[in-house]
Amino acid sequence: MKKNIKVTLIGELILFIAIFIFNVILGSGGMSAALWFIDLPSLLLILMVLIPGLIVMGKWKDFIKSFSVGTKKYRLLELKNIIGAVDAAQKLTVYGALLAIIISGVLLLGSLDDPSSIGPKLAVCFLSGFYAVIFEFFLLPLRINAEQEMNEEMDLGDE
Repeated sequence: MKKNIKVTLIGELILFIAIFIFNVILGSGGMSAALWFIDLPSLLLILMVLIPGLIVMGKWKDFIKSFSVGTKKYRLLELKNIIGAVDAAQKLTVYGALLAIIISGVLLLGSLDDPSSIGPKLAVCFLSGFYAVIFEFFLLPLRINAEQEMNEEMDLGDE
């Protein structure tokens, strides 16, 4: 049975949003606490490492193809390149998050004389890691889908 990766990703998005809302509502902050999870500079820094990194490595087109594996037919070499592109995206996401965490940490340590700013700046450090986990949450199915498609292609080649 073929699974459409887009349906899988939409399902994961719905699952993630449901879990997030459930935890925020049950948490002490209520729905206004959802705003605590938004830090545009951290998100942009991760994307500024991820997207240009894929472009510079020549993996951007293969990464885009990963969203259509299962709906379009790809040769074995193309599937291998797609898996490599998703793997690169996973690593670049981690590196971008680490860079954002380090920058946030340095800014935090630079303002230790103001105790009231420690909490919000520490939260920003954690948000970078949180964003990396979210990205990985969506990148992992892309990789698994491409690997399964490659295995099926190899099985068909053996017959």
